[in-house]
Amino acid sequence: MPSLMQLWAPILLAALLVQVTSTLIHMVLKWHNSDYRKLPNEDQVRAAIRAGSPSPGQYIFPHCLDPKEMAKPEVAQKWIEGPVGLMYVMKNGAPSIGPQIGAWAVFNLVIAFFVAYVSSRTLPLGTDYLKVFQVAGTISFLAYAGGQVPATIWYGKPWSVAMKDIADSLLYGLMTAGAFGWLWPRG
Repeated sequence: MPSLMQLWAPILLAALLVQVTSTLIHMVLKWHNSDYRKLPNEDQVRAAIRAGSPSPGQYIFPHCLDPKEMAKPEVAQKWIEGPVGLMYVMKNGAPSIGPQIGAWAVFNLVIAFFVAYVSSRTLPLGTDYLKVFQVAGTISFLAYAGGQVPATIWYGKPWSVAMKDIADSLLYGLMTAGAFGWLWPRG
């Protein structure tokens, strides 16, 4: 059984490969650009939200956290009239992608660490490339893709967007699998 110290190279390489793959997907291919639709009355919606001055956070509308409230006719009418949604509000100001890229890099390292942990507890030293590829790839795919379907089921994320995210997760899993298969300690 390899130690986690023996797996530092595949951990770092896997995180780096996922970071590069993600950058290519989002900045070069831009295949997620169509995931975001524009409201036909964006300026009016922004003005209405700004008038409420919500702090950064997650909001749901109509707001109804107790199922007993849903039985009230005035609450039921809000759901019928719509819109029904989940909204994330971020802090005001020009976007600065640096902190998100940094947080994504840390997340990739965390996933690679757990892939190393599980793999090191299930695969011995000297395991052949394909077996390591299978185990590491499965773990990392599940780690990256795991939240996509629940977000669709419970929060209204469009299936088309979730499927693209799952495809991204497959690529991330393949990158991680390749790094671990290539650099798995031989003995």
